[in-house]
Amino acid sequence: MRLADPLYLLLLIPVAALFLFYMAGKIGREAVLRFSSVDLLKKSGGKRLSFGRLFTALLRAGVLTLLVFAMARPQTGTGEDKTTQQVLDVVVSLDVSGSMATLDFQPDNRLVAAKQEAKRFIEARSNDRIGLVIFAGQSFTQCPLTVDHKAILALLEQIQLGTLEDGTAIGLGLASAVNRLKDSEAKTKLVVLLTDGVNNAGEIDPLTAADLAKQFNVRVYTVGVGREGTSFLPVQDPRFGTRLLKVETQIDEKMLETIARKTGGKYFRAQDARALRDIFREIDKLEKTEIEVESFMHYEEHYFLFLWPALFLLLAELVWRGLLFVKIP
Repeated sequence: MRLADPLYLLLLIPVAALFLFYMAGKIGREAVLRFSSVDLLKKSGGKRLSFGRLFTALLRAGVLTLLVFAMARPQTGTGEDKTTQQVLDVVVSLDVSGSMATLDFQPDNRLVAAKQEAKRFIEARSNDRIGLVIFAGQSFTQCPLTVDHKAILALLEQIQLGTLEDGTAIGLGLASAVNRLKDSEAKTKLVVLLTDGVNNAGEIDPLTAADLAKQFNVRVYTVGVGREGTSFLPVQDPRFGTRLLKVETQIDEKMLETIARKTGGKYFRAQDARALRDIFREIDKLEKTEIEVESFMHYEEHYFLFLWPALFLLLAELVWRGLLFVKIP
């Protein structure tokens, strides 16, 4: 329910003032008789404020209050909101090669950190269609474009290292993401590609995939994941079990910058979990969804719900003052 003309409620202020003035005897003063002494009236139980005057004041104040609310026009609306959304279509292309197990993103590895920040990114874009591609030596569509974010988050959580043949097929990962977007009718199409290595597998060169993205108006944001210098990578040793191998991060930043520049995107470097979070936030700010909402509502008037009680109180006052509370001049 809403009030179509809420400013009329300001009339309640003079209504309250009239009530107080009436009770104080400033207005509506009744005829009086002068006595030399009021001691006799006091001894008989006479009170300064009579019940009749109070009841009359309450009836009048009630009538005026109800009339004010009727003038404010209470309404209830029925209908539907017609929403026109200019949504984005986004595919997150995630490297799941063995090097993503490197322990330089505390408290866990690169893949865990990337999944966590990708989850936050997806949750923040509630109006967009989002897809998920993973790649290592090959590429695989983990989830096609969908608005069912609960489903994509569940599939994101299921991603594990070793799912695909090892390697880093950046070109395939990008091409698979573009393939999911090429038939999209969205005005803005994005790929967020995260990798920690150098392209060393796959049949498609990364720059060729970038040309393909440009052809289909897909903007690519590339993210190099990994701390500079040496880090530790857990490896399985048949004799001694899991041991830590010292490795050095090698990211083809020049190639990732070229991909982003060709497609109108941007390249980022994430050396820790906090930087990765900031990168996803920046991408989120750069690519905001525009939503236009048009409301079609039919409002039904309910002022009569206040007019009828006001009429009833007015009649009650007439009966009270004309029949029951008769004053003798």
